[in-house]
Amino acid sequence: MRGRIIKESIDLFDKKGFSKTSIQDIVDTIGVTKGTFYYYFKSKQELLRDIHLNYIKELLKEQEIILRDEYISFEEKMQKLIYLIIKNIRVHGKSARVFNREVRHLDEEQVKSVNVYRKEFRFNLQKLIEEGIEKGEFREHLRSDIVIFGILGMVNRSYNWYKPDGEVTEEELVSIYMDLILNGIKSEPNSK
Repeated sequence: MRGRIIKESIDLFDKKGFSKTSIQDIVDTIGVTKGTFYYYFKSKQELLRDIHLNYIKELLKEQEIILRDEYISFEEKMQKLIYLIIKNIRVHGKSARVFNREVRHLDEEQVKSVNVYRKEFRFNLQKLIEEGIEKGEFREHLRSDIVIFGILGMVNRSYNWYKPDGEVTEEELVSIYMDLILNGIKSEPNSK
């Protein structure tokens, strides 16, 4: 039942917004009582927090598998990690969109509990950049922290506009992002 409450709430929060969705709306959609809701969650805010915790913890598990792969380059790991985020738009896009739009409704402690995992995800990527620099795969003198903020800013915003069933495939989007990250937008000297 907990999973069903989360799933239906994500849909409602995505359609109506967090503020305009009541606990009564949630239980009416599922066909249960408020008592059932309160058995699993103390508040709507706790539900919102748990929506994102479920999402980010799953991403961290998948991130760890990619990072531990000793047989692929740092560039390939970065590509797989960007693909991980983009492919999750199909399955978890609503939950990421809801959280990013509605995080302002959480109290400070709830935000802190989520940010622990978000920071872990970011620091893992930052470490990947630093190791890639150390091994000569990425340019020296990069500020790994700023590079990762830039990459995550670009990739995470995809939840707001990217349509997995649209004209650009997940693989094409990842390829565009990787080209932009690795090569930028400046034309090559002999390409004019």
